[in-house]
Amino acid sequence: MKRLVVIVSAVVAVLTGCSTGDDAVAQGGTFEFVAPGGQTDIFYDPPESRGRPGSLSGPDLMDPAQTISLDDFAGDVVVINVWGQWCAPCRTEITQLQQVYDATRAQGVQFLGIDVRDHNMDAPRDFLVDRGITFPSIYDPAMRTMIAFGGKYPTTVIPSTIVLDRDHRVAAVFLRELLAEDLQPVVERLVAESEAKT
Repeated sequence: MKRLVVIVSAVVAVLTGCSTGDDAVAQGGTFEFVAPGGQTDIFYDPPESRGRPGSLSGPDLMDPAQTISLDDFAGDVVVINVWGQWCAPCRTEITQLQQVYDATRAQGVQFLGIDVRDHNMDAPRDFLVDRGITFPSIYDPAMRTMIAFGGKYPTTVIPSTIVLDRDHRVAAVFLRELLAEDLQPVVERLVAESEAKT
């Protein structure tokens, strides 16, 4: 029995240690990732069936002294893009995302990047500056934020994009590189969906 108590105490200590510090933090939500038949474009409808990711926050890539949180975007449609400057499709996609951000932000749409697997901050910072990207990104080289998106979220798929409605429920997931023409109609549908409720 003593041995079991020691093991359980050690596991709790390790888990507690992982959730502290300035790293990106994610804590449970109600979203359960499901990709029927290996689909790469997944939509969660009707709205009542959508789950919420957990609490999501982390250091701002451009200013690590600042913390960015999903809560900063209360009431907005939020597009979350998981990317890395080392990822070839991300290099193409990021300017397409900026295009949609520019076209929709006046309608209450926010974008939030999550930079993963970049262990030197200078490279992703230069990547964003060179491409004129103006929406913020969380710096998360260890991919801790992915815990927020529910069980079995495919952390090996980079880039991936998660679109949240105004209640921050997961409305769509794209497990592939996106073009503006793929993403903008989805974002505009969610804007219209929320306007129809008011």
